[in-house]
Amino acid sequence: MAASHAEADAEKGRLLEEEEDEGSSSEVSGGRTAVASPTIRLASMDIEGLNDVDVEKKAATTKERPQKNGARLVAWIAINTLATIGIIFTNKAIFSDPSFQRCQVSFASFHFFVTGLTLFVLSRPRFGMFTPEPVRIKTLLPLAIAMSLNVILPNASLQFSSVTFYQLARILLTPTVALINYIFYSTSIPRPAVYALIPACLGVGIVSYYDSKAPASPKVKSTSFTGVIFAFAGVLASSLYTVWVSSYQKSLKLNSMQLLYNQAPVGGVLLLYIVPWTDNFWTVNHASVSKWMLILLSGAFACLINLSQFFIIGGAGPVSSTVVGHLKTCAIVTLGWITSGRSVGDKSIFGILLAIAGIVAYSAVMISRKPS
Repeated sequence: MAASHAEADAEKGRLLEEEEDEGSSSEVSGGRTAVASPTIRLASMDIEGLNDVDVEKKAATTKERPQKNGARLVAWIAINTLATIGIIFTNKAIFSDPSFQRCQVSFASFHFFVTGLTLFVLSRPRFGMFTPEPVRIKTLLPLAIAMSLNVILPNASLQFSSVTFYQLARILLTPTVALINYIFYSTSIPRPAVYALIPACLGVGIVSYYDSKAPASPKVKSTSFTGVIFAFAGVLASSLYTVWVSSYQKSLKLNSMQLLYNQAPVGGVLLLYIVPWTDNFWTVNHASVSKWMLILLSGAFACLINLSQFFIIGGAGPVSSTVVGHLKTCAIVTLGWITSGRSVGDKSIFGILLAIAGIVAYSAVMISRKPS
């Protein structure tokens, strides 16, 4: 770029010298051309000034573009974080209502259709965020079943658990996925990462023990034994789903959004066949209008999460994405603790700190081992 600027300046200087020579010869010969020389010189100077202004504008635009992209990325990360927190507490409020406690499958189907509709809109040429690639339904059925269990079991856990335990139990996804990959695909992780996962698992175990004990006050929100069972079953289902998604993406040569675009409607329709045997709609007639508004709000949060993922995946690196994930975990656990009614001296707080410290240490090891 420096060379091009030098060549441009040299060309401008050469043109000015030629204009000066023409001006002097015109003055010697006399006539009207003697007046035209300053005009030509002024025009050249104006063009030079305009070119300098254009260069400055382009430089300013180039500097502003990364700033705008960075600000846009921060905004989408904030939206994703708030939507993730919002959907967990909204779903907890929905499942706490007896009218919707027997509608888990219907609720999951509703979310699948919302996700499919969101991705359909985003794939249209007007937005063009990704290009749909059709996949045969028969191929997607196993993954759709795993996806359904990946949603239904954690939602059932949320119904019978505190928000703090629900979120901390999701930390077990990391060691479970690592174990499945090691057993079935002979994929190992660094030894320091294994050591870091030990306190993470111990921390979740401590929280599950103290959080499932009978609380001293009825105002304290705790986790039932049923919630613990659903949480661990949900971790296993989500881990299998995570491994399968990676395998399907490689075999079908699709990105995550293209795969989700195909499987979400299949999962939604599949669950509709199960609804008559699992859900009870008679109790829904007694639900208040505010609860129905919460269901719509949950769908809106799902749309925002899917939409923000596009920009976060494209704009944030692995380190930033990991940090954002940990921040969301800490925020959800903290808010869950505040709303649970537990005191600061509760023994489960040691397990919370141990689990979070372990998973953060694991992430630090894995990031440091990645090639630059």
